[in-house]
Amino acid sequence: MQLAGKRILLVIGGGIAAYKALELIRLIRAEGGAVTPVMTEAAAQFVTPLSVAALAGEEVHQPLFDLTAEARMGHIELSRVADLLVVAPATADLMARAAGGRAEDLASTLLLATDTPVLMVPAMNVRMWTHPATQRNLATLRGDGVGILGPDEGAMACGEFGPGRLAEPPVILAEIIRRLTDGPLKGRHVLVTSGPTHEPIDPVRYIANRSSGAQGSALAAALRDLGARVSFVTGPASVPPPEGVDVIRVETARQMLEAVQAALPADAAVFAAAVADWRVANAGGQKMKKDGSGRAPALEFAENPDILATVSQMGQGRPALVVGFAAETERVIDHATAKRARKGCDWIVANDVSPATGIMGGTENAVTLISAAGAEAWPRMGKDAVARQLARRIADHLGNAP
Repeated sequence: MQLAGKRILLVIGGGIAAYKALELIRLIRAEGGAVTPVMTEAAAQFVTPLSVAALAGEEVHQPLFDLTAEARMGHIELSRVADLLVVAPATADLMARAAGGRAEDLASTLLLATDTPVLMVPAMNVRMWTHPATQRNLATLRGDGVGILGPDEGAMACGEFGPGRLAEPPVILAEIIRRLTDGPLKGRHVLVTSGPTHEPIDPVRYIANRSSGAQGSALAAALRDLGARVSFVTGPASVPPPEGVDVIRVETARQMLEAVQAALPADAAVFAAAVADWRVANAGGQKMKKDGSGRAPALEFAENPDILATVSQMGQGRPALVVGFAAETERVIDHATAKRARKGCDWIVANDVSPATGIMGGTENAVTLISAAGAEAWPRMGKDAVARQLARRIADHLGNAP
C-alpha cells in the first residue's frame, strides 16, 4: 500500500467528469490512503454527496459557513490537514477563481488558504481549454507552484474532440503516489529524448525512420515513477508521451538539439531518440513535382548535429550521467562500444534492430548495456520492463555519485 498514512483532500469540481472522482477515491483507498472529500455546489449536480461519502468513508464538506463543521474543524484547518490537495475535475471556473485568488465558496477558499501542495487535474470543453483566458490562468497557477496533470485528448461528452478530457483515475493515482512517496530519484532532473526526427524534403515529404518512440516513452514513465522530474523531448512519435512529465515536442534534429540545450542542466540525460544523421540541405519551398523527364530531383545532404556527442563532451554543466542508445543491424556490440568511445558518453544501450528481430516499432527489446565495466546483455523483455530496469540503474548510479 503505497499511500498508507497519507491523506488526500479531494476537491471535486462541477463537470461531467466528476463521476470519475468516485473511481479515484476507490483507488486511493485501495492503496491505503485516506480521502477528505470537498464538493462544489455544481459537483453535486453530477454525483451525489452520499455516493462520495460512502466511498470515502468520511463526510463530504460542502458549505463554507457550516457552523457545526466550523466548530469542529474550520476551513483553515481543513486546508492544512492533508498531505496533498487534489482538484479533480478542475473546471475552467474553478481554475479561474484559484488563479485570481478568489474565495467565494469552500473549494476556492481552501485553495487560497492552504499551505499544502496542490495538484489540479483539468477537465472541460476543448474550446474552454484552448481559450486564452484559461491558458493565462494555467500559466498563473503553474507560476504559483500548482501541479497540473493533463488534460487528455479525445472525444468528449459534448460531442467535440480535442484536449480537455480528465486524465484517467489510474493515471491520477500514479501522479499522487509519485508526489507523496520519496522515490530514489526525488529531487533529480532527468532529460529524455525519444521518437524519430522528420527532416523535410519539401513541405509535403520528409526523411524519417521507423522508431515508434515506445522505448523512450516507457523510460520517461519509469523515471517519473522513481520520483524524477522528467523533461521529455520527443520527435513525432506514434506512441504518446506519458503523463506527469514535461513534454517538449520537436520535428527536426536541429530543433531537438535546441530543446535539449534549453532543458539543461540535468542530473542525467538519456538519448533514446532515433535522430536522423542527415538532412536535406536544398529542401524545396514548394512541393517537388515530376516534370516528365524521368529524372529524380537531385537532393543535397548535410550532416545533422550530433546531440549525444554535444552533451557528452560538454564541460561545465554536463549531466553526471549521459546515456546513449545504439540501434544497429550488424556487429552490434562492436559498433556500440566504438560509439561510446567516440561520443564520450558514460553508457550505451545497444540493440539489434534488424528486421528479423521485430524490435524497431515493436513492443519488446533485447539490449546490452555497455559501460566502462564492459558489456552486460539483458534478456529480451517488454520495453516497459527494459525501461524500469534501466531507470533503476540510473537511480543507483546517481545515488552513488559524489
